[in-house]
Amino acid sequence: MHTDLVAALDIGGTKIAGALVDGDGRIHTRTQRATPAREDGETVMRAVEEVLAELSASPLWSRAEALGIGSAGPVDASAGTVSPVNVPGWRGYPLVERVRAATGGDLPVELIGDGVAITAAEHWQGAARGHDNALCMVVSTGVGGGLVLGGRLHPGPTGNAGHIGHISVDLDGELCPCGSRGCVEGLSSGPNIARRALEQGWLPGPDGDTSAVAVAAAARAGDPVAVAAFERAAQALAAGIAATATLVEIDIAVIGGGVGKAGDVLFAPLRKALAHYATLSFVQRLTVAPAQMGTDAGLVGAAAAALARRPGAAAAGV
Repeated sequence: MHTDLVAALDIGGTKIAGALVDGDGRIHTRTQRATPAREDGETVMRAVEEVLAELSASPLWSRAEALGIGSAGPVDASAGTVSPVNVPGWRGYPLVERVRAATGGDLPVELIGDGVAITAAEHWQGAARGHDNALCMVVSTGVGGGLVLGGRLHPGPTGNAGHIGHISVDLDGELCPCGSRGCVEGLSSGPNIARRALEQGWLPGPDGDTSAVAVAAAARAGDPVAVAAFERAAQALAAGIAATATLVEIDIAVIGGGVGKAGDVLFAPLRKALAHYATLSFVQRLTVAPAQMGTDAGLVGAAAAALARRPGAAAAGV
């Protein structure tokens, strides 16, 4: 593995992170901004430009040979555009073109979905390492994912393959911002877990925290409404994972993101529900594991994509 340096961006509905990453996956410089997700598209882009400006101020910037972007999706890698469900100001937004302009146009830019980026990181260095067929998921503000098939990352023609968050698991469910109904994301993302708990009568503590983190803490303490909210989320995840496994024969599903940090509050009901959905003989050995790469997964995965797409480069987990 070369120790060449690449720049990486991880763009989601909550934060925009940037880093300089070497060919062994080590992060040398990092910066971050909150995503102004409810603002217009140019305001969001200014936050991206601020992150890039801080990275380019590093003395290491001159060594960067490429730039990888892992963005909330859908993305269109072939067109270089993004339309994140949770960033309404970006619809068909020419992100690759704008990033090239912000960096002077000298660096090749590689765009992948954030779920694909996390998959690249987990397959390279994390919980999916050594698995030829895997689904890796981020369960956070939204729900995304990516696939490893036959030992290689499988982003699909536009970079969205494995986007499990918008598989419908409730045909009569609520309308999703994507336009469908009953999506996994609408039942299992952090904000929707918290919303469901509040609607069912869960009361936050004295600090007034109504996040999914607070719901998870309440569930660990035995609050029945909080427990039920996580069980419902786990059931939706299990249905989506089992459908994916039945379709493409994955043998492991790796779950990261903020909701994935809930631990047994999520994984215990998830494994129980999965046994009821993954019933065919060829998916019964499917395992579920927590992600290992933590909050750096999106950056490391975006870097892996950039490293792998350089001319003559050895694939970094991709």
